[in-house]
Amino acid sequence: MNSEFTHLDPSGAARMVDVSAKDVTVRTATATGFVRLSAGCVAALRSGDVPKGDALAVARIAGIQGAKRTPDLVPLCHPIALHGVEVTLAVEDAGVAVQARVRTADRTGVEMEALTAVSVAGLALVDMVKAIDPAAVVTEIRVEEKTGGKTGVWRRP
Repeated sequence: MNSEFTHLDPSGAARMVDVSAKDVTVRTATATGFVRLSAGCVAALRSGDVPKGDALAVARIAGIQGAKRTPDLVPLCHPIALHGVEVTLAVEDAGVAVQARVRTADRTGVEMEALTAVSVAGLALVDMVKAIDPAAVVTEIRVEEKTGGKTGVWRRP
């Protein structure tokens, strides 16, 4: 087995990496995504006329909850203390831009938590508006930046 694959044991089976020897550092990750919506759905969001209520508030809270539940959803993800989760949603002409910024002081990064926050916020938004726009699409979910740890700062080129 190639020793570069840290999530594989010597026999090739998946395993959770032991991070106990790593230094505790402040780590952040920012992820983004986009929920593509019809013009009518965008208009309903802007006017506050979504039948289920405040879709953006529900999506924001869902994203925060999603970040906190990441190790329950991603099998090899470490359960770590999250010290801050910010989820923002911005209504644009083509839909809603979603951004999550997650912060911890721990031994491993929070990229998966940021990605999960964006994903769950997008899914919650779709659930809130599906009666208006059953063709809504969650797309372009990606890490934009991470800081901390051995690799320091990384930003999407």
